[in-house]
Amino acid sequence: MRKDVNALRHILGIQKFDLGIVCVDNHRIQQINHIYRKKNVPTDVLSFPFYEDVRPGKLPCPLHRDELNLGDIFLGVEFIMKQCQKESLDLHGALTVVTAHGICHLLGYRHETEEEWEEMLQKENYILSEYNRLTGRHLLPLMKRCSQDR
Repeated sequence: MRKDVNALRHILGIQKFDLGIVCVDNHRIQQINHIYRKKNVPTDVLSFPFYEDVRPGKLPCPLHRDELNLGDIFLGVEFIMKQCQKESLDLHGALTVVTAHGICHLLGYRHETEEEWEEMLQKENYILSEYNRLTGRHLLPLMKRCSQDR
């Protein structure tokens, strides 16, 4: 997975930034989702940006070396595994796609409106098409319509 994250970081030009990726089970991701989003259900990914005011398509401009941080991504690995089993998807590919989605959130992308959803989907399509070109894989975004909750 480290190799895939590094490829995603290269594609986005964010190699100089740190980001945390924490893999958790359903119980833990549900706790975090409940605390921060008031949704008492497990989910696939939660992102906590270091920079709250980053605009989509713009990179943060840190003033100090210790600000070279994008934030943290929590991957609900148990949730993702169950989805993969249900939909006959490759776990490794799904983790890469969900991580790309999480990184988009760290970079200011949202999907609360149709317009935001389109913008984020376009970014994920770009990231994954570049990833596929570099790796020979065939990954697609897992994003649902903005009316469907993630």
